[in-house]
Amino acid sequence: MELPADLPTGLAETIEPMVRRVLAGNPSAFTYTGTQTYVVGKGADVAVIDPGPADPAHIEAILATVGDARIAAIMCTHTHRDHSPAAAPLAARTGAPIIGCAALMLSDDGPRSDEAFDTTYAPDRVLADGESVSGDGWTLQAVATPGHTSNHLCLALVESGALFTGDHVMGWSTSVISPPDGDMADYMASLAKLQERSDRVYYPAHGPAVENPAQLVRGMMGHRKQRERQVLRQLEAGPQAIPDMVPQMYKGIDERLYGAAGRSVLAHLIDLKNRGAVRHEGDVWALIHGD
Repeated sequence: MELPADLPTGLAETIEPMVRRVLAGNPSAFTYTGTQTYVVGKGADVAVIDPGPADPAHIEAILATVGDARIAAIMCTHTHRDHSPAAAPLAARTGAPIIGCAALMLSDDGPRSDEAFDTTYAPDRVLADGESVSGDGWTLQAVATPGHTSNHLCLALVESGALFTGDHVMGWSTSVISPPDGDMADYMASLAKLQERSDRVYYPAHGPAVENPAQLVRGMMGHRKQRERQVLRQLEAGPQAIPDMVPQMYKGIDERLYGAAGRSVLAHLIDLKNRGAVRHEGDVWALIHGD
């Protein structure tokens, strides 16, 4: 994977008057340039969104960005290990409460397609859909967006119209939906929920800001529907296992990403099964033909 040059790892970038971004040094095929931590607020107190991995250098970079301000809330969109592990040491250093998504730890025997879940995450307060946290000149409102994970939240900065989208919507890549916790039906419903909003800009945890949110969400929904049609076309040729379907559906991708692609195919198949369109015996999936 070729990454952009001169990445500002560990340096605070002001991306709008109340928002600064700090990039963690954890680039990968699934995190792109790394996890982007956001510091919201420029007054007496601030919120830290997605503090990232428990990397001492990244934690120090966050503290340097915060400066003399008080951290009113350490907020996590979800609990994959590239997002929330720094919450506990940052809270220990500052006394700030951890507020945001619910805790989740899920055992998964399938091939991992993304970062595993953070077992250290222990929120002081869990935000329900529509609940908010406020500070000096800022308000962050929770927008429940399950799908990538069952506990995923986006966070809306009410004063500026920005939405921090975590891994739900990213400009550089589609989000991995990995069962059993990742759920395609929930993900599509969450995309539809965002489509009804009028957010000005998205700030994802990985990759560049999304300046055309409505257009991107429409495209992502269309992409998922196209993948579903691909799954059905594959099964029209006869029963198949996922490893046989992936190379046909994802032509040209790096074979190292076949595992991740297979998890998304499985998510589509589970959704189709729940809708009565397909069935499976063991690892082999087939269409259910009507009379």
